[in-house]
Amino acid sequence: MAGYELYLTQEENVTVSVPAVRRLVECGSGDAALLYLCLLKNRGAGTDETLTAELHWSTSRLRAAEAALSAAGLIARPEAAPPLKEDVQSTAPEEYSRTDIAQKLERDAAFASLLREVERKLGTLSTPSVGKLLGLYEGLGFGADVLFLLVGHCIERAERRYGAGKRPTMREIEKEGYRWARLSLFTVAAADEYLRSYNERLGVIPQLMRVLRLGDRAPVAAEEKYLTAWIEMGFAPEAVEKAYEKTVFRCGELRWTYLNGILKKWHAKGLHTCAEIETEKAPQKEKVGAEKTDMYRYLEDL
Repeated sequence: MAGYELYLTQEENVTVSVPAVRRLVECGSGDAALLYLCLLKNRGAGTDETLTAELHWSTSRLRAAEAALSAAGLIARPEAAPPLKEDVQSTAPEEYSRTDIAQKLERDAAFASLLREVERKLGTLSTPSVGKLLGLYEGLGFGADVLFLLVGHCIERAERRYGAGKRPTMREIEKEGYRWARLSLFTVAAADEYLRSYNERLGVIPQLMRVLRLGDRAPVAAEEKYLTAWIEMGFAPEAVEKAYEKTVFRCGELRWTYLNGILKKWHAKGLHTCAEIETEKAPQKEKVGAEKTDMYRYLEDL
């Protein structure tokens, strides 16, 4: 395939180093890459007002991209910029009146279509509930296609946890939407990749429930939070079972916080499989064995 011809003069070019490109690719966030290019063009200058206006983003979307760039070590956020978590959670969502919603539905065909599809899945929504959906769409800057994926994800999660036919509340959908904003899941590609990874993690959860001697039931929300965290850390079911055995030996029963503490310590040391855990213990055992051998030799010489 032939290369692309870029219609820019040399003076108009913006240079991005190969290490920066590599970090942007590993970051996996299109918004982060777009913000980085914008900052390069502006030589690092920009306020919340100028950047959100230039990129046509909400402040929360800007914070999500900033957080991704900061985590990749590509920028240092200005001290005045509040952390993303505080920005998303402490700012009260805008409230929309019936008139606001009616005008939006009249002007925006994409939102009107989204609302029809969401109500087909959830049933008729109250004005406050439609306002929450509009807040995700207009306030956080999610596209209708991404919000459709978000609602479907929340419905599947509710049915898995509480049974067929169960539906999430709009408050639960809104909360998950704010979480997606913090993860910078503003494109269909990013949302699809997240859902693919999420479903892979779900496939491991039944194995973890069995090694924890909890049977074939679905985990409750608090249990699922621990299980998904351990999967994201990279632990195989066998390693979790080893931590479970240590927990029961020490506590006489399953204690989630104690077991979580063991796994967090192993994770900090980069130990995620039984082989790695046993290898880490081996030097200490060899040292003890050597000390015993030296003691026996000393006794023999007496």
